[in-house]
Amino acid sequence: MTIKFPVLILFIVVLLVSCAAVFAVYVAGSDYPADLSGTETLFVIERGESVTKIAQRLESEGFVRNKWYVVMRVRLENRSLKAGAFYISSAQPASRIIEILHEGRSADRRITIPEGMSIRKTARLLERESIIDGASFIAAAHDSVFVRSLGVPADSVEGYLFPDTYKFGIGSDAKTIITTMVKNFFVKTRNLESLPSDPEELHRKVILASIIEREYRVESEAPLISSVFTNRLKIGMGLYSCATVEYIITEIQGRDHPSRLTNDDLAIQSDFNTYLWAGLPPGPISNPGLIALSASFSPEKTPFLYFRLNDPVRGTHTFTRSFDEHRDTGRDMYLKKAAGN
Repeated sequence: MTIKFPVLILFIVVLLVSCAAVFAVYVAGSDYPADLSGTETLFVIERGESVTKIAQRLESEGFVRNKWYVVMRVRLENRSLKAGAFYISSAQPASRIIEILHEGRSADRRITIPEGMSIRKTARLLERESIIDGASFIAAAHDSVFVRSLGVPADSVEGYLFPDTYKFGIGSDAKTIITTMVKNFFVKTRNLESLPSDPEELHRKVILASIIEREYRVESEAPLISSVFTNRLKIGMGLYSCATVEYIITEIQGRDHPSRLTNDDLAIQSDFNTYLWAGLPPGPISNPGLIALSASFSPEKTPFLYFRLNDPVRGTHTFTRSFDEHRDTGRDMYLKKAAGN
């Protein structure tokens, strides 16, 4: 039987329309949300991961209905899926998920780094917030070549991780985070009075600031505590800072923070033990904020060589010029406490 030409054309047209309709249904069905009740969940794309593998994970983790639809759409639209961490939901159409992954705006976490934290404590905080692996942060923070490239005159960034509130992407690169924090240090300190221009002198001042940061509790007393340490350094007297011993115990020895220091603690053999050696320790013991840095750069001019905590609640100190005065204030405080005053 011979099919007439107009009938053949009609057949082909109907076939094409049917195919187009089937394809449209396929596209619509594949783009439809996989689960309308889904909530936003973190989805991480590793560097170098292929589109096919990403699409396969999107399907297996329930974000999309059809992995091949994702691959097809990415290829046809000549898009790329960026590495990073993203919040997506199975309640979103696949096209919207592709758009989010293509735009590359990683999920950010707003995080506040407090004053006085060490590299290790900062690493633990960042890891707890799922921003980065703590070990990789610590390794980068002690990469001397990288550290020097940031303008830090030391072999680690201890002391230069400026305490502030930041927004970091989940899964961020360690060196990117460190670079951001160190650059912030130099930006925030450039207008401080008496900022040292010599890198080595700056480092000495940062070491001192890191100790002041761990010693003061009342802002107005930071320059006074700085004056005590500065006066001691001038005459070759030991700093006798409990904070340096606590640093040895928690950061070098990895023990819990002590509730009180014992005589054995004060006798620990370490270059950081300012009860054993005069002068500054080899490096910073914390990352100081502006108050401690300013106090280190511009200490008060006083005759004080000693200070003693007089109010544990308020955190205030009594400052004295000699050991006799220091001893007498301690005795007076003991007598007042014994008398119930």
